[in-house]
Amino acid sequence: GIAAAHIARRVGELSGGRFEIQLFGAGEIVPALQVLDAVGNGTVEMGHSAAFFWQGKNPAANFFTTIPFGPDPVEHLAWLERGGGQALWDELYRPFGAKALIAGNTGPSMAGWFKREIGTLADVKGLKLRVQGLGAELWQRLGALPVAIAPGDLLISLSSGVIDAAEFLAPVNDLPLGLYKPAPYYYAPGFNKPNGAAEALVHIPAWEKLPVEFRAMLEAACLEAHTRGLTEAQAENSAALLELVKTHQVQLRRLPPDLIAAARKEAQALVRDLAARSELGTRILASLEAAREKGAIWRKVGFASAVTLQGE
Repeated sequence: GIAAAHIARRVGELSGGRFEIQLFGAGEIVPALQVLDAVGNGTVEMGHSAAFFWQGKNPAANFFTTIPFGPDPVEHLAWLERGGGQALWDELYRPFGAKALIAGNTGPSMAGWFKREIGTLADVKGLKLRVQGLGAELWQRLGALPVAIAPGDLLISLSSGVIDAAEFLAPVNDLPLGLYKPAPYYYAPGFNKPNGAAEALVHIPAWEKLPVEFRAMLEAACLEAHTRGLTEAQAENSAALLELVKTHQVQLRRLPPDLIAAARKEAQALVRDLAARSELGTRILASLEAAREKGAIWRKVGFASAVTLQGE
């Protein structure tokens, strides 16, 4: 609820108290997985969530949170703001009665916590892994057994043997859960969640009634929440990772090359299957791929230069 609280506070500050958002905690009005429905039917005028929770309503929603081996947060935001992504997002949610705004980001995730080492792709066969979103289907294609478990139940599930591994987020989010106790092997990269975009959902009639200046304030506050989320992740993940390794003797590992290669191949097929389920999904993927291709040259030159300079 940190991003949602920030948005509510900032629109109040920017408007001098003229624009007020009343904040409710998760589950106070509707359960977490009913936020889109509640916004769309006007039960609430706004909600804060993540698009991949709505993949059951439209699989293309995944493109607006994260997809395996997909865009990182900078690429994703560039697509939304400069590559036509926002217009497609609006089109996707219009039938549900909602307008979406980018409104937070947890950054890239880790692959997760494992009770035993993973040496080859064969080691994940039959592995009971807690994983979310498209990652569940991808890991299943690799031979693992995806399990859906709430974050609050992860520690006991790992400790009791209900699951063998668990993916959550990144070090600063994972550290407080104590998952290192039963599962000391911490694996990277989190290929199934290279981005962690969150969204603010606004009831379309409520959005249309807002004065133009209030819309601008809301957009600014949501984008600020996105920036704050990324800067928090960048600033705090390193310290959390060091604490995990030095204080809690966590074993930091990289997934084996054959597993990553297989995951990349399966991810390409999975994402294309996902997009092909609807005409809009096909257009969304085409738009995203075009935006990534357009920015690829600068990423190779500019980011490679930054790494070289840092090394020097």
